Amino acid sequence: MAIEVGAKLEGKVTGITHFGAFVDLSGGVTGLVHISEIADNYVKDVKDHLKLEDVVKVKVINVDKDGKIGLSIKQAIDRPEGQPAPQQREPRAGGFNRGGGGGGGQDRGGRPFKSSSGKAPYGKPSFEDKMSRFLKDSEERISSLKKNTEGKRGGRGAKRV
Repeated sequence: MAIEVGAKLEGKVTGITHFGAFVDLSGGVTGLVHISEIADNYVKDVKDHLKLEDVVKVKVINVDKDGKIGLSIKQAIDRPEGQPAPQQREPRAGGFNRGGGGGGGQDRGGRPFKSSSGKAPYGKPSFEDKMSRFLKDSEERISSLKKNTEGKRGGRGAKRV
């Protein structure tokens, strides 16, 4: 049986890993459903959604030259034409927003961003504001790092030149 991209098939889950699940389609042909293609919402553990021997409906999303077959369970779900798939949103590590320019117009310390005009913006900060903030933060970190490592280089307190 030739597997074509876009085909919707039924298969049986034959293996579960931390990165997805292997599904036997038919005649010994096996494909992989990546963890990001299992459900519309965030999937932390594949075993919370699938079990061995489960029969699932999958859509073929790619077939590599070497015979690897990429499958999707969430794309195989038939939705009414006007209804888009829900947006997938992954939680941030530690329960807080990481990275420069966190949500809500605040910096990492929870202080509101200041635009180049000195006023807090009503919307999201511009790219230039984010970039200047990033440069300022990185320069502060580098100078702090240099201060803390200069005295630790040489033996007996002597600084190298």
